[in-house]
Amino acid sequence: MKIAVLATGSKGNCTYIETQEHKILIDIGTTSLYAEKKLKQLEIDPKNIDSIFITHTHIDHINGLKVFLKKYNPTVFLTSKMYDELASTIILNNYYLLEEDIVIDDLYIKSFKTSHDVGDSNGYIFESNNKRIVYITDTGYINVKYHKMLTNQDFYVMESNHDVKMLMDGTYPYYLKQRIVGDKGHLSNYDSANYLASFVGDKTKGIILIHLSEDNNDPKLAYDTLANTLAKRNKKVNNIIISKQRETTELIEI
Repeated sequence: MKIAVLATGSKGNCTYIETQEHKILIDIGTTSLYAEKKLKQLEIDPKNIDSIFITHTHIDHINGLKVFLKKYNPTVFLTSKMYDELASTIILNNYYLLEEDIVIDDLYIKSFKTSHDVGDSNGYIFESNNKRIVYITDTGYINVKYHKMLTNQDFYVMESNHDVKMLMDGTYPYYLKQRIVGDKGHLSNYDSANYLASFVGDKTKGIILIHLSEDNNDPKLAYDTLANTLAKRNKKVNNIIISKQRETTELIEI
């Protein structure tokens, strides 16, 4: 498998995953044009994207979906609640409702519930050729019932949204601060680091931190929080990448 984060943050999220038989996107919260441009920079033809997996229906995760579907018509994978939320604005002709784990040729996908202030939201584990990528964003916490299946996977893409002190000392209104730190908000650097320090194992080859707030976080702070937490737990991950809103990561082979 290969993975690249095309964009991440409150202005738009989009990630690319490739197997031998499939080319997929997780969310398309950027404009369609932006996603197409970034795919082409990775030498990927947008018309070859066959699937889009939706984490949830907030605009920074589905903004470019309507246009991209009109151009290329990939299959959209989402839950029935997500479908209902999109039905008034986007006509979905080619879609699959996720009710259980699925297999698509060389790709096995396990979905699980995250906790966000929206009707429904998912995290995903993508598996191909005995390699697994865990993808978690926009959640206030990770339910303990999922911890075992999230442990010792090959690669993690995990939200590290904010530094709590920066958020609380910042200019956001009180209600928004409470939303962000709440159980249906976003993972802080501290929370993300502690989850990852519990999850990573001998198989783990890398981590990408995503959805960093441009107002309430700093890439070095997110990196240092994770690196120090891993060190305290005697865990080591050689490849830690901090994603940015308007920059695409390298295409990483798992």
